[in-house]
Amino acid sequence: MAGFQYIYLDRYLKVLVQGLQLHVAISEEFRNSAAEQVRTGGTLYTRRISRVITPGTLIDENFVDPFEDNYVLSVHIDDEPSTTSIDNVNMDTNILSHCQLASIGLAWVDLSSGEFYTQSTQLASLKSVVARIRPKEIILDTKLKHTLNVDLSTLFGEGSHVIALHSPVQPLSTIDDWSSLLDKPIPAESRPAFSINEISAASLLLDYVKDKIMDMELSLQCPVRRIEKENMSIDRHTLRGLEIRTTLREGAFQGSLLHAVRRTVTKSGARLLNQRLVSPSMSLDIINGRLDLVEHLVANPLLRSNIVSLLRRSSDSLRLLQKFSIGRGDADDLLALCKTITVTHNIYLLIEQHVAGLDTTGMTDLHLSSLSGLLARFDFEGPSRLATRIGNAIDEDGLSRQHLAEDTEAATFASMAEERTAEEGLHTAKGVKKPAKGVPADVSQEHDGEIWIMRKSASTFLRQAHAQLAEIDDQRTSLTLRLRKELGSNSLMLKWTPQLGHFCHVKGKDARTAVDGARHISSTKSTRTFYLQDWTTLGLKLDDLRSRIRTEEQRIFLALRKEVITNLTKLRRNAAGLDELDVACSSAILAEERNLVRPILNSGTEHNIIGGRHPMVDIGLQEHGRRFTANDCTVGEKNTILLITGPNMAGKSTFLRQNALITILAQTGCFVPAAYAEIGLVDKLFSRIGSADDVYNHQSTFMVEMLEVADILNQATERSFVIMDEVGRGTTPEDGTAVGYACLHHLHNENKCRALFATHFHKLVEMTADFQKLARYCTSIAEQADGTWVYVHKLREGVNRDSHALKVAKLAGLPPKAVEVAAEALNALESLSGQ
Repeated sequence: MAGFQYIYLDRYLKVLVQGLQLHVAISEEFRNSAAEQVRTGGTLYTRRISRVITPGTLIDENFVDPFEDNYVLSVHIDDEPSTTSIDNVNMDTNILSHCQLASIGLAWVDLSSGEFYTQSTQLASLKSVVARIRPKEIILDTKLKHTLNVDLSTLFGEGSHVIALHSPVQPLSTIDDWSSLLDKPIPAESRPAFSINEISAASLLLDYVKDKIMDMELSLQCPVRRIEKENMSIDRHTLRGLEIRTTLREGAFQGSLLHAVRRTVTKSGARLLNQRLVSPSMSLDIINGRLDLVEHLVANPLLRSNIVSLLRRSSDSLRLLQKFSIGRGDADDLLALCKTITVTHNIYLLIEQHVAGLDTTGMTDLHLSSLSGLLARFDFEGPSRLATRIGNAIDEDGLSRQHLAEDTEAATFASMAEERTAEEGLHTAKGVKKPAKGVPADVSQEHDGEIWIMRKSASTFLRQAHAQLAEIDDQRTSLTLRLRKELGSNSLMLKWTPQLGHFCHVKGKDARTAVDGARHISSTKSTRTFYLQDWTTLGLKLDDLRSRIRTEEQRIFLALRKEVITNLTKLRRNAAGLDELDVACSSAILAEERNLVRPILNSGTEHNIIGGRHPMVDIGLQEHGRRFTANDCTVGEKNTILLITGPNMAGKSTFLRQNALITILAQTGCFVPAAYAEIGLVDKLFSRIGSADDVYNHQSTFMVEMLEVADILNQATERSFVIMDEVGRGTTPEDGTAVGYACLHHLHNENKCRALFATHFHKLVEMTADFQKLARYCTSIAEQADGTWVYVHKLREGVNRDSHALKVAKLAGLPPKAVEVAAEALNALESLSGQ
């Protein structure tokens, strides 16, 4: 084994836990009690494992991404259905249909923020739910590995998660068993809603967490039940294909929908926006409440600017509070919490004053309710007292001096360690051992410069103790001056070291001058060190007083930390209100920047989008000085399917994606890039775009495509929205056309949902001529007299049978001869087909 300095712990944890996805055990020394010392033969300390750190159980490590949730997810699969068939889920779609209703309980928690959720789902939806949650770690009961008889990774799909098996140590089989881990009891009226599978999953999860954090205290938020029907379902292929969180090719954040719309100024607000984008609401009341707030902030830029300015001064409250809930949290965290409480209260007063002004002007109830409802969520009765106590107790200047001292000490230690490592390497290479440079000699240093982090006025005891400390310091100064006068030397100093205790040190020409009552320690040619009873007595008083001050500071600190726990529920609720405001301000800022409009949501099944734009492409074009060609999209009641033809690169795929993204933004509660948008609620959003194989699971490009198409046709409802791009491209034109027709037929006659279907199989136009609710639209190319051409991205009603693939090939830089050969072959093929 090899060791490393403690100051490098985070660096190695990041490599081992985040990079290599390993479990790391932390071992610490604990002081034994008197009885334990007798039992262990006088051993003062016992070394034992205090915590096991895994990818999903990170709490306050510095390398935890502040803009992403760090979930650990447990999965409980009901063993009542036929589990013997689950091992063939990915091999036979008939088996999948047989198993897809297998009941599954999910529970996931972010230990860094205390957020706790549960959900029931089916096997068919499991991969998509996992893709939405995006856990760092998935927990399964050990017995499932043998029951399922399957490579467990195939159950959950792609992702950066690690799968861990766990055998419950002390099963928490009922909701009552969770109470000690929650910040408040689960309301009695909410308990019956939790399914048996959810309780089993949550119990497994909490047992796993307790097993890893061991003796650390833990206080999670009450579990929130996620119900599939309350949110738009976005499957994993759509999350990836629409580039909601990361881009399709590089997997980068820049270029994603989240990157394009995020204007949040707090880290917790960014996480909330992320959650909403992957799980848009299905409630008109919730959506309209969010939109009302955004609309009001758009109309009142001064209010919005003031709120954003205050939000910038707040801290990540949820993660800050979680540190206190596990018995951590230092003076810096208390100070950050104090400032955040103050900021929150200032925002509350700002909005309250604004609402009072609106009330006197006769503003509509709609505008008042969006803000009044938000104000009602805040509670400052306990938090304000806590902030006052923290502000009156902690000395910011003292804390700053302490950090400066710690940074200096850490830098010195790191420098020494690096020099020592380099010199040892030199010794190994050349066989020469050089003395370490820069290592301070074991010399005495003055026991001065004590730094206090609590104000002297923090308690009556501290006031009195610091007054006594000032008196002792005066006595010390008087003693120093007296001794210097007796010795006739200004070099005399009163010092302290752990080895020598309190002693006097003098150097210079008068180093050997005697002092009454002095007891010699050591001498050199130019220095003398000796004990003096006066300094020893005074020094002991000084040490005792400083020790009592430190004890009192620790008592005050622990009392403040305890008061944080007392107010934990209120503080978390206030933090959630701040996040809500941050996301609303973000949407309002974006609406002003990008000229977005408020969408109208209803309970119908029609899209009516006028002048819609692609959120990411629009930004990219504008950055290069170009304008996006806006397009209308009316699909639903009259025409449930739009069949779109046209040239390559003329905007078909962009049109499909932009309408799906506009739908997501609308149901998230954001303004949308369009001139007008009225959208009926969408329960499930599906996309079939792009092409890729899955060699590891023996799936060709076409097989991957068919699996995605199967998911859509099996799951889409009349309220769903489907976009399909080039279905059937991975096989022969004849087979591809047949598959494309089958999809259109099923969507039109069985699913009856809204769908945008782009294709280069032009025979589908004739084959679907009798589809009453299918409309045909196209894009085109405008050719000039000189032979040049430009894309016409404007969608129009009709059919375009020219894909102009050779123009794209020429544009891509194919050799002219190759393009000529392709043109000849195309003419020959068209002649053979009778065109």
